[in-house]
Amino acid sequence: MTEKMSTHQAEEDQRNEEILIYLNGEIVPKAEAKVSVYDSGFMLGDGVWEGLRLYNGTWAFMDEHMDRLFEAAKAIDLDIGLDRNGVKNAVLETQKANGMTTNAHARLMVTRGVKTRPFQHPSLSRQGPTMTIIMEHSRPNLPRPIKLATVPHLRGLPMTQDPKLNSHSKLNCILACIAAEKAGADEALMLDVNGFVNTTNACNFFIVRKGEVWTSTGDYCMNGITRQKVIDLCRANSIPVYERNYSLVDTYGADEAFLTGTFGAQTPVGSIDGRQIGSGQMGPMTERIRGLYKALIEKECA
Repeated sequence: MTEKMSTHQAEEDQRNEEILIYLNGEIVPKAEAKVSVYDSGFMLGDGVWEGLRLYNGTWAFMDEHMDRLFEAAKAIDLDIGLDRNGVKNAVLETQKANGMTTNAHARLMVTRGVKTRPFQHPSLSRQGPTMTIIMEHSRPNLPRPIKLATVPHLRGLPMTQDPKLNSHSKLNCILACIAAEKAGADEALMLDVNGFVNTTNACNFFIVRKGEVWTSTGDYCMNGITRQKVIDLCRANSIPVYERNYSLVDTYGADEAFLTGTFGAQTPVGSIDGRQIGSGQMGPMTERIRGLYKALIEKECA
């Protein structure tokens, strides 16, 4: 039986047992980083988050991540309690405390904070936000291309829960991932409300057909920073790239497929719904884009 994987699979690193975590202005040992059971994030998934990656002493695309974090906080009417520089400094302080220089991943989370009573209304969160940063030594470890399965769960309409919102309320995506695992795959391929191929439960999705790179329109998926970097790199290097509607028929017949995300950058897809994609291995276009992205990271994080 093929070993189950995920797009966030990393090498084991014992140093992560001793990491220090940022919690509400303090940096504390992992075992002491505790949040109240009355916290809005725990109780209701009421919060927003960002994932950041450290290369060569620099957090890649920090400004874009801060833009997305503060835009999401504004959208849910959440006061983070710090300005942009304050949040950046919190990341840098946590990095320094952990002595991290490269191959690290940070998950920055902000919730509406501790509630006075265990109910939904946001006015019950009166103690200010909870902010934490989990920072781990993290090197991706994917021994083979990812297997996807199409699931019935959709990334929905903006008036239900806008899929562009990086919110703590991830149950829809978790259920999609469970359905994919039940089907023998690693992760889920999710369609949009019109039945077109959209995204996976954790990453943005691309296919390659006859030298062209296709991804969804972006109307129903996370506005991925790595996704946009790949689109920009294709345009800058004369690779035809299209944000468009396309179907599972187009996808099954693709020459290559890959995922994008902060953690794994570009992850090759070997099969979808039991159909081998191309050779079943990383294709030449995916490899080229990975090279262009690596060069961009080296320039950004020199």
